[in-house]
Amino acid sequence: MAVASRVTHWATAAGRCAELPIGRVEAGGGADCATRQATKSGHGIGYAVPGTASCRPEPSASQSPSSSSSVVSFSACARFRASRRRLPSSDFVGESGTLTERCLHLRGIRRGGGGGGGVGGLSLALNRAGGWTRVGGSACQWGCRSRSGMGRTGPRGGGTTSSSCASSPFSPRGLRRFDDSPPSRRWGKYVGEEVGRVVAVADAAGGRVGQGGSGSSTSTAAILNKESVAEEPGFTINIDNEADEKYTLVEVAGQNRRGLLLNMMSIFRDLGMQVMRANVDTVGSKAQNVFYVLNSTGQKLTDDERGSLRKPLEAYASAVWEEGKPTPAVRSVVPLVEQEKMSPENQVRHRLMEIRIRNDVLSVEESIVNHVERTVAGNRYDFDTTEAYHAVAHSVRDRLIESWTDTEVYFQKVNPKRVFYLSMEFLMGRSLLNCLYNLDVKNLYTEAVSQLGFKLEDLVEEERDAALGNGGLGRLAACFLDSMASMNYPGWGYGIRYQYGMFRQLILNGFQHEQPDYWLTFCNPWEIERANVNYEIQFYGHVESYTDSQNRQRFRWVAGEQVQAVAYDNPVPGYATENTINLRLWAGKPSSEFDLQSFNTGDYVAAILAKQRAESISSVLYPDDRTNQGKELRLKQQHFLCSATLQDILRSFKEKEKDITKLPEKVSLQLNDTHPTIGVAELMRLLMDQEGLGWTKSWDVVTKVFSFTNHTVLPEALEKWPVSLMERLLPRHMQIIYQINFNFIQSMKSKVGDDYSKVARMSIIEEADVKYVRMANLAVVASHTVNGVAQIHSELIKHTIFKEFYEIWPHKFQNKTNGVTQRRWLAFCNPGLRAIITEVVGSEDWITDLPLVKALAAKADDPELQERWRAVKLDNKRKLANLILKLTGVKVNLEAMFDIQVKRIHEYKRQLLNILQVIHRYEKIKRMSPEEKKNVVPRVIVIGGKAAPGYEMAKRIIKLVSAVGEVVNNDPSIGDLLKVFFLPDYNVSLAEAIIPASDLSQHISTAGTEASGTSNMKFAMNGGLIIGTMDGANVEIAEEIGEENMFIFGVRANEVPRLRAERRLFRTDPRFNQVLNVIRSGQFGWADYFTPIIEVLDGPSGGDYYLLGNDFASYLDAQALVDDTWRDKEKWTRMTILSTAGSGKFSSDRTIHEYAKDIWHIDQCKVPSP
Repeated sequence: MAVASRVTHWATAAGRCAELPIGRVEAGGGADCATRQATKSGHGIGYAVPGTASCRPEPSASQSPSSSSSVVSFSACARFRASRRRLPSSDFVGESGTLTERCLHLRGIRRGGGGGGGVGGLSLALNRAGGWTRVGGSACQWGCRSRSGMGRTGPRGGGTTSSSCASSPFSPRGLRRFDDSPPSRRWGKYVGEEVGRVVAVADAAGGRVGQGGSGSSTSTAAILNKESVAEEPGFTINIDNEADEKYTLVEVAGQNRRGLLLNMMSIFRDLGMQVMRANVDTVGSKAQNVFYVLNSTGQKLTDDERGSLRKPLEAYASAVWEEGKPTPAVRSVVPLVEQEKMSPENQVRHRLMEIRIRNDVLSVEESIVNHVERTVAGNRYDFDTTEAYHAVAHSVRDRLIESWTDTEVYFQKVNPKRVFYLSMEFLMGRSLLNCLYNLDVKNLYTEAVSQLGFKLEDLVEEERDAALGNGGLGRLAACFLDSMASMNYPGWGYGIRYQYGMFRQLILNGFQHEQPDYWLTFCNPWEIERANVNYEIQFYGHVESYTDSQNRQRFRWVAGEQVQAVAYDNPVPGYATENTINLRLWAGKPSSEFDLQSFNTGDYVAAILAKQRAESISSVLYPDDRTNQGKELRLKQQHFLCSATLQDILRSFKEKEKDITKLPEKVSLQLNDTHPTIGVAELMRLLMDQEGLGWTKSWDVVTKVFSFTNHTVLPEALEKWPVSLMERLLPRHMQIIYQINFNFIQSMKSKVGDDYSKVARMSIIEEADVKYVRMANLAVVASHTVNGVAQIHSELIKHTIFKEFYEIWPHKFQNKTNGVTQRRWLAFCNPGLRAIITEVVGSEDWITDLPLVKALAAKADDPELQERWRAVKLDNKRKLANLILKLTGVKVNLEAMFDIQVKRIHEYKRQLLNILQVIHRYEKIKRMSPEEKKNVVPRVIVIGGKAAPGYEMAKRIIKLVSAVGEVVNNDPSIGDLLKVFFLPDYNVSLAEAIIPASDLSQHISTAGTEASGTSNMKFAMNGGLIIGTMDGANVEIAEEIGEENMFIFGVRANEVPRLRAERRLFRTDPRFNQVLNVIRSGQFGWADYFTPIIEVLDGPSGGDYYLLGNDFASYLDAQALVDDTWRDKEKWTRMTILSTAGSGKFSSDRTIHEYAKDIWHIDQCKVPSP
């Protein structure tokens, strides 16, 4: 553990705290020597600290150093050091020494004796690398207390000293003690390590006690190790192309510094050079670093490259060794502003904000403890893990905001066309680790947090997952934002700041219970409230017609209710780039006008109800829509999101442009599914009613800015709203939709003739007993592009739900296969695998260019690689096993196959098929003899996911899984051969633990029902083999990694309609019938509760719509093949390596690039590096 590069010391003559660089002080004989050396060198420090005339006895021989009163935590000293403030003298009094006293003790400063006057002091030699080298002087025993306040330093100062004191050994946290000195002298050599190298050596020797009176003292100085003596600052840099056949060797030698290795590595990276190996050799304060370097093409450095490398190395080394800290970077975008045009006050602001926040360990520590006190309002000398997390988060956010602001300033200057991604969900997950990695400060913060006495992983666990989404739709949106930022595309996300999310899932007695997810209870340090960014959102009321000054008919919406949408910004950093984009979320607040009116009339209850109605809009994700109130709230949410977002975009656009018809030149709006489709009518309203455009120009703008992503092939999943609800809640929008539909129908007559049934299917208004607005049809009509999310899905929608539209507008339809960010879902959550991939690929370029992982394929048969691959998987399984133990109290077998299915609970995803197979497996094992059981492949089955509150069948499936698990896990005849778990409250953080540990993952939806799926991509990236149907993205995964490296079963999508029609005549496999009978028999209890499940599959009115009976036999055959393959470890490992090697296509980077090129027509806009 490194020592501070600067220390706080007591300038006793002035009576105040001062800070000086650490320098070299010769071993001296007291306070006078300390003062003399500090004065002479200009950078040295001599210490004289308060003493006392009485001391406690030395610990007995049987008392270990760790039990001594002088034992202190290095973390306490780090906090004190980072605080840089003086404590009153009363703080020196304490039974075992207060923090200030203990910190001085830890630094190697021992008390000189002294009553009310001068003291016999101790001089301390500290080198510039931050290490102790030697100490001397007389000292009172550690643990003495001062009741006389500060001692005074002076030449031969008077005072008394204790002649009965002796030194007491101490064991700082994280330092190793070697007691190799003679018994007559208590020498302790303490060695701390930073990134595997020695950085601090301290002599904790006891000296002879000074004799009082004159205050003179005799020092006992010693050099523990000749090589550890600090030398004058200096460094050498040697770049050698001849010493090694393959690499250019870069040798940097000098005094060791905290963070030296990390900063050197960043220089190589910034120059596009690859460090293939690094040898680090330290002796005491000296460090010799040898880097084995290649250029970006994998060759030795050229002469020009060596020259370009030497300059920044020399500049950095000079800054480190001559100034003590690296020179901070100049903020990159400020020079873009023409300073001569600035006003005087702006020039001041420019100068103040020109320098970036320092990124060195000490600066990070200072930032953290400052936030403990100034943001968290805690005690910087004593704070807990929760306070530490919030302080660290705010410290990281400082750096995040800096990058974010620079990005926005640059975008404002360049003024590129931007994309705005509208989604009801953004399943972001935790932010701390993601930001640390993307900002490239993870190692820096790990070290800083450690020195403050915490573990970074503990702080990470303090963060609650942001409850802003539920399933794949929201997680896809989050991945897309990450890729936009990392690929330097100018884009923002817009969503709703849900106060309680969807719900927190509890499993009690096997049943799902929904509780509010209070993720904002203790605040969210990653968001920035923009109270000044707010818009009025209207509901209800009526529409008035009037004639404007140009004698044109206009409409005015007179609202019956208004609420405010207030912005909360959430910066989203890119990886290996300066770009940081934004996710803007809207929160509902009461309208100030309405509140004031209610209070002024004394109707306080009405005012409170208005506040509650406003806040309810942004309270819960996907309110239960089984009731009319639930439906109304959902539609309210959608309009709330779209209205606030479009008002915000138009305001921003008009700051640069005056002609609103040019909006498509600068703005692209992406609808993530049908939820934001009401934005079509809202933008028409804003353009016509507020901006004054006519219908034709407004419609032209609308159809050029909107594009629509469809996420389903199920007709029942296409959103539609009762016309009566729309007329009451959004009367102006209903007028506009009627007009859009009328114009559309008129235009279709010339294309489809008298085929009224076809026109009726295409109509935005569904004419039935109850009229509905078909939001998907509105989205298709108004958008310039419609895309599916997997190749099979995009083809299906052309021939099913959007068949008529495709026949008329084939040019509108595209495919954009989904992807996931390999940063969160591989590089960050699976560091062991990351290291292997980086070694094989030869660099970490794959983190932004995932197809590079195909290099793994050539080594899939390498025994050494396979062994390391299995070791990483075992380590990940151990972490998941610990989590299962924590959640369920059951210990699982690490050698078992970890068989995973985690996703939203739905009949088409067929978690039911999985548990039916588990029941079959359980019954089969129970019938086996002990000898037969020896050949069984043990499995740990993990299922997780949430059921919508109103989805009763999904809830019954959860209960069935839980009931089977309860029986199986407690059956002694089964033991470790089979375990079944339903893990509650599945979210991003849980997925980050589950996915790297998976051996087998199940993606078994009925063919033709899953649009894409993204969890299959995450599992494949992490080497988890897939058992699945040819549905969604499974089809393309099979093309990329080879169907032979998956376990495919089941009917194909083109067979499904016929098989559904013939299902009642189909003779199901006897094993399927037997499993249903086991459930009916009550073997797992709750037979009556499970009856609806049986009836859906085998009842007279069920019909087995999702074809579980048809696929069951094929599914069991695939499971048998899984078992056979598992027994061949080499073959299994080879398949998993090829799975990762073939996953390059499924990066969201590729998906976003395709959107940008083919749909949004935007260019990359990279913020210049500092």
